[in-house]
Amino acid sequence: MSYVIIFILLWPFKMLMKPFHQGKGRNLVIQTAKIGDFVNITPLLKHLKKSDVLISKTVLPLAGRDTTIESIFLIEEHKKSLFSKIRLAFRLLNRYDNVYLLQPNSINAFYAAFCNAKHKAFLETYVRKWYHRIFFATANVVRQHGKYDLALENYLKLADPALTADSYHSHATLPLWIPKTHYPVLDKTGEIKIGISISAGNRAKTIPREVWQQIIQNLSNLNCQFIVFGPANEQPYLDALLEILSEEEKSRVVSLIGQMPLEDVPFALGQLDAYIASDSGNAYIADSQKTPIICFTGPCCKEEQRPLGKVLFIEPENFEPASFVFETRTRFSLTPEQLFALNEHKLKAIHEFITDSRGQEPHYG
Repeated sequence: MSYVIIFILLWPFKMLMKPFHQGKGRNLVIQTAKIGDFVNITPLLKHLKKSDVLISKTVLPLAGRDTTIESIFLIEEHKKSLFSKIRLAFRLLNRYDNVYLLQPNSINAFYAAFCNAKHKAFLETYVRKWYHRIFFATANVVRQHGKYDLALENYLKLADPALTADSYHSHATLPLWIPKTHYPVLDKTGEIKIGISISAGNRAKTIPREVWQQIIQNLSNLNCQFIVFGPANEQPYLDALLEILSEEEKSRVVSLIGQMPLEDVPFALGQLDAYIASDSGNAYIADSQKTPIICFTGPCCKEEQRPLGKVLFIEPENFEPASFVFETRTRFSLTPEQLFALNEHKLKAIHEFITDSRGQEPHYG
């Protein structure tokens, strides 16, 4: 509500400056969520060709290596004080002809509404507050987004209703950033290299260690190497998994936790034969590199956001999605062990998917 008050107080200055707006065809894309959400806006960035972005600092290593992006504004740097918020509003005020609001929370909607752009396209979601009406009144285009609509496609349709999810492929960096560091574990060998995200950041989307153990055991007759990706703070999850693995199973697990900067991850995931994760940022990065993915949906709604390439979805039994892109939750009617549970049918599907990912016949012995 405070942003509505700021908007009303600044309205006279917005109108006073409007005659000085100079059309230069610039685009501003506003999406301040995390890694997976950023990757899902890259088809729109490709379509627009050149854009400025208001994003989260988390995704700066990717956005800073994207040739579709010109200027970058980091939301964290402008939320520290009222002065910094207003200063950014005036920096954006007359700079753009086109503004695309993809994550319409209060602060983002304020910035989008304050711009004197000739064309504004806002995504209206199922969590819009009643007092956001004043912001949305400034838009030329308002696109309704429901829980079971594909978010990536609706982002594109803000720019052109004729576009679909098949119009552009996502990317994580453009062109693909080639790491300056050599990671020997990624070198091509006879092994099937499978990347895994040991955690999803959100505990409710984190696959239990017992499930990882089942997966490793299920693929024991294949020549697999499991490469664990993640930031340093995910080391406790790996330690917990190693506690229940046999020595032979441990020998097939290699850790890159805390060893790889985010900008190197897209290239690394592109070297893999498959990636296994819940609904996490790395799943979308892997998808952008056309790496086959086994995606545990857990509590999330795959109709709204999902990898779009070669994917095997592992879904919970008798459970309706309860966590959405714009309405995340941390508590559910089922435990993580129930949400990510495997049965004989799912284990068989995983085995066949991994075998197919390299065209390798199972070997026993």
